[in-house]
Amino acid sequence: MPVDGAAPFAFREHFADAAPPRTLDRALAVEAPVAIEINGIGYAVMMATPTDLADYALGFCLSEQLIDSAAGFVSADAVEVPAGGWMLRVQLAASDAAPLLDRARLRLAEGSCGLCGIESLEQVLRPLPPVTARLDPDPPAIFRALTALRDAQPLGRETRAAHAAAFCSPAGEVLCVREDVGRHNALDKLLGALARAGLSPGEGFILLTARCSFELVQKAIIAGCPLLVTISAPSTLAVEQARAHGLGLVSLARDDSLLIAC
Repeated sequence: MPVDGAAPFAFREHFADAAPPRTLDRALAVEAPVAIEINGIGYAVMMATPTDLADYALGFCLSEQLIDSAAGFVSADAVEVPAGGWMLRVQLAASDAAPLLDRARLRLAEGSCGLCGIESLEQVLRPLPPVTARLDPDPPAIFRALTALRDAQPLGRETRAAHAAAFCSPAGEVLCVREDVGRHNALDKLLGALARAGLSPGEGFILLTARCSFELVQKAIIAGCPLLVTISAPSTLAVEQARAHGLGLVSLARDDSLLIAC
């Protein structure tokens, strides 16, 4: 692979000006099913780039609120399946895995036909603890982080098809980056990497090369991050949830402008 998480494929390129077509190799971002098994219970199958899977496992468990901190995370073992895809076997401390079976049942109901029934709806819009950390948006720092992020995305540069999630200092220094074909996966990988490194999401801001969806806002709130920055626009529910829980929100962050949610 040219870089981790990418693989070359052959294409025939055609041109609008009737120039002769040419054959070329282009690197594509790897996308594979990753089956997540937690304490022996099949929990979810996600489509993801199979890199940094230990970070992904920890961040996923934190975002799912199966554990409160990295202390409840015991191990993660990723095995490539010959038929295609990966099995990610996660072990949580028994004392921290009490909600596991109930959440697994709920995920089964969600996976069968979308979000089904009042219990599933209540779970999606469940109350979350307010974000207590505070960080006022500083446009110069955000522009600085945007510039620095360009050189911290090897998979994105190689494929032009991967999302990046970056943790940045209040001054705009990019401290950690994770990439994936899925924006949610990239953020989970980042949160897992921060937890493994002992870095608190409350001490900086998160920058995402994605639109600002409700799910990403929810993950940032659960992580206790005070400020989320995305390069594309937010949804209505994303803004409403950010306001309700004290999360600062910046969107459409580009080289020359950005929007701060009021």
